[in-house]
Amino acid sequence: MDQHTLLFQSMVYLAAAILFVPLAKKMGLGAVLGYLLAGVIIGPSVSGFIGKEGEDIMHFAEFGVVMMLFLIGMELEPALLWRLRSAILGLGGLQVIGSSIVLATAAYWLGLPWNAALALGMILSLSSTAIVLQTLNEKGWMPTAAGQSSFAVLLFQDIAVIPMLAIFPLLAGNLTAVESAEGASIRDNLPAWGQTLVVLGAITAIIIGGRYLVQPIMRIIARTRVRELFTATALLMVVAIAVLMNLVGLSSALGAFLGGVVLANSEYRKELESDIEPFKGLLLGLFFIAVGASIDFKLIMQQPWVILGLVIGIMAIKGILLFCLGKLFKLSLDQNLLFSFALCDIGEFAFVLLSLTSQSNILDKHTTGMMTAVVAISMAMTPLLMLLYEKLVQPHFTISTKTERDPDEIDEQNPVIIAGFGRFGSMTGRFLRANGIKATILDMDSDRVDALHRLGIKVYYGDASRYDMLAAAGADKAKILIIAMDDPEKTSAVVKIVKRYFPHLQLLVRSMDIEDTFELMDLGVLHIYRETVDTSLRLGVDALELLGIRAYHSHRAARTFLKQDERSLKSLSAARDDKKEFVSAMKERIDEMEKLITSDKIKTWLDEGEGWDSTSIRDEAQGEPEDPEKSTTKQ
Repeated sequence: MDQHTLLFQSMVYLAAAILFVPLAKKMGLGAVLGYLLAGVIIGPSVSGFIGKEGEDIMHFAEFGVVMMLFLIGMELEPALLWRLRSAILGLGGLQVIGSSIVLATAAYWLGLPWNAALALGMILSLSSTAIVLQTLNEKGWMPTAAGQSSFAVLLFQDIAVIPMLAIFPLLAGNLTAVESAEGASIRDNLPAWGQTLVVLGAITAIIIGGRYLVQPIMRIIARTRVRELFTATALLMVVAIAVLMNLVGLSSALGAFLGGVVLANSEYRKELESDIEPFKGLLLGLFFIAVGASIDFKLIMQQPWVILGLVIGIMAIKGILLFCLGKLFKLSLDQNLLFSFALCDIGEFAFVLLSLTSQSNILDKHTTGMMTAVVAISMAMTPLLMLLYEKLVQPHFTISTKTERDPDEIDEQNPVIIAGFGRFGSMTGRFLRANGIKATILDMDSDRVDALHRLGIKVYYGDASRYDMLAAAGADKAKILIIAMDDPEKTSAVVKIVKRYFPHLQLLVRSMDIEDTFELMDLGVLHIYRETVDTSLRLGVDALELLGIRAYHSHRAARTFLKQDERSLKSLSAARDDKKEFVSAMKERIDEMEKLITSDKIKTWLDEGEGWDSTSIRDEAQGEPEDPEKSTTKQ
């Protein structure tokens, strides 16, 4: 490929990424699917902007996989692995091994040779780390038992890629295939014991270098205070490890992972991660675009039902195995369904491993092309499957499986009821308890309720949006209901029930953001507590005091700011449906806030008899010395 063609291909790749990735994320499909879609559009099957000459960029982009494994290695701190050892080794290990065996057996039954079937079984056992974690975080499911179990399985899968990379060349069955995958190496003509020594020597060099050479070098580089030099050093480390592994005939990705593990506890770990991350993201993006461009749509059109059947069959097999493992590890039915839905897809690492098996002649081009399409379709179905679970399965499950765990019987009635006892509600409850106020606590997270019971905290499992649950909690006699849920829809449902059946209750309601606040205002809630407002203002007060502003003035300014901010919410709420009017109201709100605080500051100083002029404002802002007897020390 000449220089002009290379530049044109690079421009096409980057332009496609910039165009399609934001569109995919806007539709909730994730960045990986955006890259794949971009590759499909610019590939030979659709527009034909790139063809076979794009393979040169593909080889360059594969280095992003090496960087990704280096970063994964740095994430695997020994302390973290030990803390999650039961879930990682137990749940994760059984998932990968079980899925690999079942899927490999199915592939062998369908006519593949044993080595190809085994390789394919291992490839298909993996799930999409990027899509699953992104979806769980977006839906707020990560803290749940299903979310934590999914994280443990995905972590084991990332680790399992390394032995797979080491095993696949052995499955090739001949030296020629291995050499074609890795290139000529210094151990090719050595006896068996010599090859073993060379490999052990390379691994030992990585471990010793990571422990005893990298730290001093990084300290020297850090003293120069030249950021780009630090970035160059980080890239040099990854490239050097890759070159060393290729010289001894091993996978460069395997070496990069090992180097990352060695540096997991390095004091420069965060700097290394931040420097390599942009390069890793860009090169991985190019890699996935190239994968999308390589999807053979002619093959898909020739055998659409076969490919669709493979997608459904593989996802069904993995889902059933995951459900069985969830039962074995005692996940509740709702959490087990989420766990099974989340991990039944095929992961982005499958593209990397399919590429390796093709280069090593383990799988033929027809099978590789078909499985590439299967993986891409599986990943595309994952966000849709999770949406289906959220909208159809989860609500149906809540109604139909009520007998799985009935609401707890409530044997107390208190003047305060708290609905939701997560990180927000628990703080409120502890504060009330410390001041001698008893509260009846309701929460819908069964695993959280069980965990709180083990801590000796009395929490009742139940849905506060149900009339009978509130009645059982004594809502007809209580004075206050504190709604501290992290689900805005549930919060609104509770408010509506209370307004209809228990109108005497004073509602104190948590709001997640400004949109939730507007919704609660429309429902007539008077006491709304935006989650981060008080903490943000407290931080601002501390910042003023550290700049030399008197504590009295700082706290008064914060109170003035809060009152004006709450007063202006009504005008903002009225204008929220008109974008231009909302922006105008927001600008007006900011101007009024600055004028009000300035005038309030002038009034305060005049009342104190200090007088006022521009000099006094400047002196105050710069930290005019205050009377030691009047100052308050912040403990």
